Amino acid sequence: MRQQWIVALSSIVLLVALYIFGRTKPYPKGDSTAPGGMASSVNTTDKILAEAKKQLSPDQLARITTLENSISRGDVKNQKIELYSQLANFWRDTMKLDPPYLWYLGEKAKLENTEKNLNFAAQSYLEEVKTVSDPATRTWMADQAQGLFSKALELNPSNDSAKVGWGSTFFFGASGASSPMEGIMKIREVAQRDSTNMYAQFMLGYGAMMTGQFDRAIERFSKVTKNQPGNMEAIFLLAETYERSGDKANAVKWYEEGKKRVDNPEIVKAIDEKIKSLH
Repeated sequence: MRQQWIVALSSIVLLVALYIFGRTKPYPKGDSTAPGGMASSVNTTDKILAEAKKQLSPDQLARITTLENSISRGDVKNQKIELYSQLANFWRDTMKLDPPYLWYLGEKAKLENTEKNLNFAAQSYLEEVKTVSDPATRTWMADQAQGLFSKALELNPSNDSAKVGWGSTFFFGASGASSPMEGIMKIREVAQRDSTNMYAQFMLGYGAMMTGQFDRAIERFSKVTKNQPGNMEAIFLLAETYERSGDKANAVKWYEEGKKRVDNPEIVKAIDEKIKSLH
């Protein structure tokens, strides 16, 4: 079984991730015992879509079934693009369920085959996977993102955002490597060429934290917070990394810094409890 590299983030960081990305409904769970690979990914896709449909009312299910069967002869490609757009919007706006929304967004991007849309769909998967705890769903999202980033890079091999994104998918269990080092090397290539690329710096920090290299993670996250003082993710991950490294004073400092930027009472209360536990 492929080794899981994902770090079990603290409740604070997870709460903040949910706060930032705004997910309101739980993800359908995949088969966490399924082996990796294309067949497993297809199987997980079918399960995720089937579980999502269980949350539909009879009228909603009838509407979705009608849409799914609406393709006729003629310009099938553009019909599918329009269909996937409608389905993506339904799952996002009406049901507020991200996995099926992301799936149809990604399938639409593949048909459109533009660098911009492929990268957007891939980045959408990558942002959302940070809030996922179920191993199968997390791996499925990482695999989908990796495939989309790969297609974007086929169109433009010099797209640094897609390179960093592609490398980052390995942190979340994407298939195709025995360790996250392959991904780290791709991200490091971008960071070494352009030290001002904060996306690359952030993801190198993420990778360092996941592999227990806390000093390196602190260095990367500190650089991001200096250049992007409003980056809440970097602030709370820096606090978490200090906490994991045993530096309680700096952990408290950065949890306090992050708290200033939160207006959700539930999260503020959780941060206060965390700070209290560190004194």
